[in-house]
Amino acid sequence: MTSPALAATIDLDAIAHNVGVVRDAARADVLAVVKADAYGHGVLPVARTALAAGAAELGVAHVDEAVALRAGGISAHITAWLHTPATDFGAAIAHDIDIAVSSSRQLAAVVAAAAARSTTATVTVKVDTGLNRSGIAVDEWADFAESLAKAKADGAVSVRAIMCHLARGDEPDHPLNSEQAHRLDVAADDLRRLGAGPEVMHIANSPAALTRPDLARDLVRPGIALYGRTPVPERGDFGLIPAMTLTAQVSLVKKLSAGEGVSYGHTWIAPTDTTIAILPAGYADGVPRLLSGKFAVRINGRSFPGVGRICMDQMVVDLGPDGGGVAEGDRAELFGTGRDGGPTAKDWADTIGTIDYEIVSGIGRRAIREYVGGARG
Repeated sequence: MTSPALAATIDLDAIAHNVGVVRDAARADVLAVVKADAYGHGVLPVARTALAAGAAELGVAHVDEAVALRAGGISAHITAWLHTPATDFGAAIAHDIDIAVSSSRQLAAVVAAAAARSTTATVTVKVDTGLNRSGIAVDEWADFAESLAKAKADGAVSVRAIMCHLARGDEPDHPLNSEQAHRLDVAADDLRRLGAGPEVMHIANSPAALTRPDLARDLVRPGIALYGRTPVPERGDFGLIPAMTLTAQVSLVKKLSAGEGVSYGHTWIAPTDTTIAILPAGYADGVPRLLSGKFAVRINGRSFPGVGRICMDQMVVDLGPDGGGVAEGDRAELFGTGRDGGPTAKDWADTIGTIDYEIVSGIGRRAIREYVGGARG
């Protein structure tokens, strides 16, 4: 089998393991978040693996993502929670997607779509309890609740769940977490009094699922933890296993004389005669340009520094005067589990002041996804 120029190898056994870690920590069922192509890991293999490992259901941002899961043969419960006026709620209803509504306007659109199909839509009520992003606002809540109760009484909707997003879940002891949970509990009680009570409730994201089992309610909604990235680094890795390893094949090895510059702008000048390697990965593939001159890769068990500016399609590493024993065709590990001391996505994130969520979800499609272990497909 030909080795790809750039590969993101996904360990599905790690995904399965991480589902168990979260479920055990939260002592609750898992709604596995597989939005954004499962954070760049490949939605169908990850979804199948998570469900096989015991996840109860799935969550995505967009209806199109949910419909794609159905097209891939996924029959589990799926919730989609981010919509625009152009969202096709008819398609969501046709594919038995749970539609999380964030306003009276969205509810009205769902009711109209259900009427057009002469059927009942499944909805989740998404409440803004303090994140101040999507979700039903406080000043809209009373009217929304009345409208929802009427829609349920009319048979237009069934109310599956109520949910919110935590603003400070990665600060486990912050009082806002408990306050948001309390606000959601109150909202659920309001709906019960109106005869539109939800069947289940979910609040906890990855950090809350791992650190605040008191917030778990019926389901927890982990995202990044499923992929093995710790959402609260100061509290450790919780036994999570990173699932993605990014590698590139060395495309070229060449000599460089002292005083010669490398890549655009010659931001790095070779201090002595040396050997460099070219790797076919760049910012179009999700390698941040801000990492230029601030990263290292592992080749054949040795670490080599990146030099010069990262380009759209390639980067350069310094192999040293003896060439480090590296040959064209060898594979360089850009990031991985870190178990052998190699670089991690968190290293990249820390270096440029972002989060590893952004790193893994930003790895482009030129990186061929290869799967090991687990339920492939």
